[in-house]
Order: sequence, then C-alpha cells, then structure tokens
Amino acid sequence: MLLVVSSPNRLLRGVRSGLRTLLLSSALLGVGVHSVSAQTVADDDDVASQQLNLPKDVTVFGKSDPNVRKATAIVNGRIITGTDVDQRLALIITANGGKVSDEEKERLRVQVLRNLIDETLQIQEAAANDIKVDPAEVNQSYERVAANFRQSPTQFDAYLRERGSSSASIKRQIEGELAWSRLQRRNIQPFVNVSEEEVKSVVDRLNAAKGSDEVRISEIYLSATPENHAQVVANARDIIEQIQKGGSFAAYARQFSEASTQSVGGDLGWVRPSQLPAELAQAANELQVGQIAGPIDTVGGVSIVYVMDKRKVLTADPRDALLSLKQLSVLFPQGTTKEQASAKAASFAAAVKEIKGCGQANEVGAKIGADVVDNDNVKVRDLPPQLQEILANLQVGEATPPFGSITDGVRVLVVCGRDDPASANAPNADQIMAQLEEERVNKRARIYLRDLRRDAIIEYN
Repeated sequence: MLLVVSSPNRLLRGVRSGLRTLLLSSALLGVGVHSVSAQTVADDDDVASQQLNLPKDVTVFGKSDPNVRKATAIVNGRIITGTDVDQRLALIITANGGKVSDEEKERLRVQVLRNLIDETLQIQEAAANDIKVDPAEVNQSYERVAANFRQSPTQFDAYLRERGSSSASIKRQIEGELAWSRLQRRNIQPFVNVSEEEVKSVVDRLNAAKGSDEVRISEIYLSATPENHAQVVANARDIIEQIQKGGSFAAYARQFSEASTQSVGGDLGWVRPSQLPAELAQAANELQVGQIAGPIDTVGGVSIVYVMDKRKVLTADPRDALLSLKQLSVLFPQGTTKEQASAKAASFAAAVKEIKGCGQANEVGAKIGADVVDNDNVKVRDLPPQLQEILANLQVGEATPPFGSITDGVRVLVVCGRDDPASANAPNADQIMAQLEEERVNKRARIYLRDLRRDAIIEYN
C-alpha cells in the first residue's frame, strides 16, 4: 500500500531559496588543531601544580562547564566540535523554515556529523595531493552566495549569526567542494574513457524508444534488516512528514539517503519506468508530477520516491511552450471570512468573463480594482501542476478560471502569446559522452571516498 502525498512548492523564494541551493551539498565544517609535545604539557602541569599546591591525583566532583565545547569527533587528528555541527545544522533548519521537530533535529545532527567527517577526509586527501584552495577564491565564492541573497558579505555574516550559523561554516563548505572537485579532475577524470561505440549505442536506444514515457524521479533509499525494518519504516515516514511541511526532498536525500545518488539529492535523472525495479516502477506510473510515495519495500531496505517531471522520449512537450501572460489579482482585506471571499471571487469571475483578449485586460482590471502584471517567457512546466494542463490547452486571448486563497487573494492568467516548443531531437554525441563520463567520475569518486573512510582514524566523543 503506497502512501501518496503532494509535495509543497518546489521553488522557495527569497532567503530560503538561496539556502536550499547552498544546502544541496554533503560538505560540513572542520577546524584545525595545533599540536604540542607531550613533554611540554607535562612540564607545564608540574609547574602549575607546584604553584597552586594541587594534589597529584585529582578527582572532579560535579558536571563540567556546559559552555566548554568538546570535540564531537577527531578525524586523522582534525577536530570536529559540537559548534561545527550546530552551525551547519542551523543552515538546514533555516532552509526548512525552522519547522523541524526536536526528534528530527537529533537525526539530522547524526547525519550532519557523518557528512562533516566525509568533508574533512576530502579536504585532507586533497592536501595530501598538494591541492590547495586559495582563501581569496573562497571569499569570492562567498561573495557570490551573499549576492544571491541580495546582501553584502557583511550583511550576510550578520544574517547567519542571527540563525545560529556562521560565515566560517559556509566558507569551509566552499573550500571542501573546490578541493574535492580538483582532486577528482586530477586523480579520476584522466582515467575515465567513453568509447564512440558506447555513445552510438545510447543514441540508438533513444531513437528506438521515441514516444515512450519517461519520468524524472528522485529517491531516498534507507537500508534495513529484518531486525530494524520497523524502525527504518518509521524514520521514512518522519522524513515524508517533514517534506510535507516544506522540507527539501533533495536536502533530505543528501542527508539520509544511502543510495549512490545521495550526492545529487537523490536525482535518478530521466528514466523509463521499465528500467526501474518493479516496486519503484509502479510508483512512477501511478504518481503525478510533484507527488511523493513511500515507504516502499525494496531489496535490502525501503525507498521514498518523488516524481519531479514526466515526458515522452524525443517528443515535443506542450509544457515546454513559452507563454506571455497577464495576471489580474485582487487581494482580500484582513479578516475576510470564507463566505465573503467566495462572494468576492464570484464577482471577480463574472468580471473576468468580459475580457476579450489581452487588449481589454487592463481596462477590466481597472474597473474591478485588480492589479495587472505582465509576465513574459513563462514556461508552462514551471507553473503549479494544477495550472499546467489548463494553460497548455488555452488559446491566445483566453483566461484561466479564477484561483487563489483567502490569504493570497483571487487571480486569473490571460494568455497573450505562445511560442510552442520545437520538435525534440536526441542529444548530440558530445552531450551523451559528457553525461557518461560524469556518471563514471561520480561512481569512482564514491569508491574513492569509501576507501578514505576505511583507512581513516576516527575517534568519537
């Protein structure tokens, strides 16, 4: 039995959108540690004991100072503190609008530490291969991140501090991504080859499948054993609940998924349902765009799947049409009841029927006190799923039925122009080769990181 729920808006605006983009990464903060000799420490202890007349065998009564941050883990000598985890966790919570339960925070904290350890290993391995990231380059990237929020770096610093994070946390993330990317280009990419025969085979398969259904799907895979299956299913349901409340599917995939697609937010790319395991294929066929299903029992665990989009192979999709639109909207005064809103919406709908093309939209809008906004180059597929089918079938000059809510008011969209998509063609050979190379580099990079974990000396506190 599949639990099917509709996902919230995938496009968050303003600050949450910027943070979500930033958080689509598994990199977390690590801090340096200075080394001193054991003999120096012993000598200092002897001097201090003599000065204060302290006993040699000291027993501490009571709890230690809670303000003193101890290491959460030490990775090959590099300390990861609780502060590091708290600051990166604060970014995730902010990206989810602060709507994260205490229980969910604890699960996130565990995964954040795991990811932080991976980032530390990546930075250490890059350094061992004489790969250095210039601090000036990190600062430039940080400035671009701040600019995405329409803030100066100083303003962005303050914004992060207000939410329990810091600029150092993000800069560490940037450093880790740059270092690991350069390490892959040096140690992996030169040894990845894709033949012309492989590319031709992909092109032939695409042409043979022309017109068949494809789905772009994302997955969160959680491994399970017979002993812990019930608990894993419960965890999966908690994740679905958080996504329903506005959480990012991609962010949760990066934090929790154990599949090879973890690093790309669970994105499996465009696939035909027949290429998926039977359990996932059923969900892919039954779900609409923007819906989530799970937990689904699969081999070795459970999965949560999210349908990002659907299309037909090498066939022009009406949702790729570019529209020019006029939007007429009327807001409801604060305190408007449901009955009052329904009456005003009915009056609005009657007035909209008078619109005969975009030429009259401004005139009608002025009569009913509506705001009129022009929107050009709007792709149908970028609109809410409820409007896509309606707009795909409207002719120039026609309007949608009224839609909205008491909070957002009522509005309609009038189609003023349409550029239909050209016939779809198969990707060219260079595009296919680049995609195959990227897939193989990512696979080898995961193996590389797995080996680093196996060889690492990690102490937990």
